[in-house]
Amino acid sequence: MPNTISITKINKSKVDNLDFDNIALGRTFTDHMFVCDYHDGQWSNPRITPMEMIPMHPACMALHYGQALFEGMKATIDTNGTPLLFRPDKNAERLNFSARRLGMPEFSETLFVDALKELVSLDQQWIPPQEGSALYLRPFMFADEAFIGMRAANSYKFIVMASPSKPIYTDRIRLYAETSFIRAAYGGTGEAKAAGNYAAQFYPTSEALKKGFQQIIWTDASNHEYLEEAGTMNIFFKIKGTLVTSPTNDRILDGITRKSIISLAKQDGIPVEERPIKVSEIKEAHENGTLEEIFGTGTAVVVLTIHSFSHQNESYRLPKETPIALQLKEKLVGIQYNTGEDPFNWRQAVD
Repeated sequence: MPNTISITKINKSKVDNLDFDNIALGRTFTDHMFVCDYHDGQWSNPRITPMEMIPMHPACMALHYGQALFEGMKATIDTNGTPLLFRPDKNAERLNFSARRLGMPEFSETLFVDALKELVSLDQQWIPPQEGSALYLRPFMFADEAFIGMRAANSYKFIVMASPSKPIYTDRIRLYAETSFIRAAYGGTGEAKAAGNYAAQFYPTSEALKKGFQQIIWTDASNHEYLEEAGTMNIFFKIKGTLVTSPTNDRILDGITRKSIISLAKQDGIPVEERPIKVSEIKEAHENGTLEEIFGTGTAVVVLTIHSFSHQNESYRLPKETPIALQLKEKLVGIQYNTGEDPFNWRQAVD
């Protein structure tokens, strides 16, 4: 398929109506979106159009069989007014991994990045200039064939939309270690960004919120003795100066921020271990004073420090100082906003 993207611009932008100091998170969208269609075994008609509703048949297969996936990433802007993307090639790779797992067609990784750059260039005035804010990008794919039957669909839509976003969390958060519900099963779709993975989190997370926690620490599906993820974040534990994080597997999302933090930590000479982590090990490290920091990583939060965690009605508070988390966050944010060095060439400017 040619990577030529047709562009239809909106008559009048809505950006002048946006108060960048008071952005309604996830409810405000830019003027345009990218759309591409899959029929007869190939992708066709890549285009940017004004943001609009998507016509959908009630028998749309995504609604009935869950063939839907997404990616999450950000566009930032530097002090010179240049829009920037962070490792978009890795999002393209992960989207195709998810597509294969869900029996969906892969999408050209080159066109994926080109589409992002075209959309961000067109809607760059929507990128918030405030520190920690960004233009959240949501590439997603879903089965749009009208058919009720147990098979993979034959037609799909790939769309990228954008939403200006303020920081989600500004303070350290409290975590609840879940020992009844699970995020993902062995051999399931936990390592894919499948839409259904997130629906399954809503009820247990709402129960944790009622108890005064902001997020859940997910434990393994067998015996709930190993720590895996924290809400929608990968999670790191600093024990006696070493960063420890769960290895990626068929239940844990291979986070791009996670990859980046590991690379930055190793560059700074910080020991990193990717291995299974028992709940009992973390509790013991807390009791003997060797548990120094816990932080989560993800696209939206970058690095989020943890105030405390609770397991089986016992609460464990973390030290207030989190030097390694803040050090790594500063380096990563410096790359994303072009205020620091980019030794790995992760930053991509949008022309």
